Amino acid sequence: MMYGFYKSGRMEQRVVFDIFYRMNPCDNGYVICAGLEQAVVYLRNLRFYPEEIAYLRSLGIFDEGFLKELEMFRFTGTVYAIPEGTVVFPQEPLLRLEGRIFELQLVESALLCFINHQSLIATKAARIVQATRGVLVEDAHPTSEFGLRRAQNGDAAVFGARAAYIGGCTSTSNVVAGYNFSIPVSGTQAHSWIQSFDSELEAFRAYVDAFPNRAVLLVDTYDVLRSGVPNAIRVGRELREKGFDLLGVRIDSGDLAYLSKAARKLLDEAGFQQTQIIASDDLDEDTIRDLMVQGAKIDGFGVGTALITAKGCPALGGVYKLAAEEKDGRFIPRIKVSENPLKVTNPGKKKVIRFYVGNKASADLIMLDEEAIPQGEPVTLFDPVHTYKRKTIYQYTVRELLIPVIVDGDIVYELPAVEEIRSFAQQELATLSSETLRPKNPHTYHVDLSLPLWELKRELMARMRTAGAN
Repeated sequence: MMYGFYKSGRMEQRVVFDIFYRMNPCDNGYVICAGLEQAVVYLRNLRFYPEEIAYLRSLGIFDEGFLKELEMFRFTGTVYAIPEGTVVFPQEPLLRLEGRIFELQLVESALLCFINHQSLIATKAARIVQATRGVLVEDAHPTSEFGLRRAQNGDAAVFGARAAYIGGCTSTSNVVAGYNFSIPVSGTQAHSWIQSFDSELEAFRAYVDAFPNRAVLLVDTYDVLRSGVPNAIRVGRELREKGFDLLGVRIDSGDLAYLSKAARKLLDEAGFQQTQIIASDDLDEDTIRDLMVQGAKIDGFGVGTALITAKGCPALGGVYKLAAEEKDGRFIPRIKVSENPLKVTNPGKKKVIRFYVGNKASADLIMLDEEAIPQGEPVTLFDPVHTYKRKTIYQYTVRELLIPVIVDGDIVYELPAVEEIRSFAQQELATLSSETLRPKNPHTYHVDLSLPLWELKRELMARMRTAGAN
């Protein structure tokens, strides 16, 4: 594509691209936007190195003039983005890029990879945390991300752990992710640890000798109730004599509802009322919700495969579409038309605003960039497809979602720490109604087009149909 623009003399053509997605994953009511930091780092460092130029030359496809352009390549475009941790909805531009088509065409796949993956995992994590009986972290059971060994590759594991933390997980077992992003790390021993000793009791004693102040024991290697928990209690008593305590036991197999209740009874009767019960074993949000309904005595969860792979919905269908092209010093809107109404793009250079009534998000409006933002007068919104559906908003405040991140190749945005992003995501979730947060058949949050944008879209669709007929 870059070579085509170079050969046709259009590499300096200035354009606008949008990144957005069309449908919420997992039949969810929202997405938590994530991955912006990796997108910014990628754009800042993007260049072609001599060995890469040599490889491209060896293909025998590209002329030397083009390869010279690649040698000098730097990203000089402008990026507006919705901050990480923001709750977002279908059709809203998550990133808006402006610059040379030569540059913007190159970055499509990489940016989609970063934004799609981390937004998907952050959203899955939020669903899992919510299933523990708490939409917000302070109301939920601690949930650790345990997915390293099941991720599709190392990068997916590390950045997936980051996204899971943004979505509400309290820690990760991935120490590299902890190191890179200052995420709390947690973990216990493996079954192989227990098996490598002559007895379970000996294994427990050796473990607490190494970690006396982090004693969480895996009790299901042989028999949870007949050996695992009794041996943990015995070691717990020995720990207390040394001034420490048994923090928890982990159950990784079997009937978790039944076993947790029985284990709780044994622990309480032995005076270990504060010892927590942690559950793992291929959990997902549906299983966790069922365990809570059954009254399982579980204090925390370790979730691996279902979280790190977003089991049940393995991709967020984000897309990267041309929205405008500069002609004679101004941007001319462009549209993609399809027989599928969902795939008809919203043309032009756009912004997104969010209306709040009190402390709750009420609706979003996608507008042309030059439009004035409402300043308090009543606003009537209509569904862009089913236009008879209307909603009038009174006494609101407005927030513009897209903010400048890179301007003419220079970063103008201070990237927040992941802890700050996670806290912001919790604030964002608190602005949604319980109906929108509902995990099954959620309420559809209102995202509408401004009247000028809607009319522009209709006009361009009609024009394209006429051009196609001729």
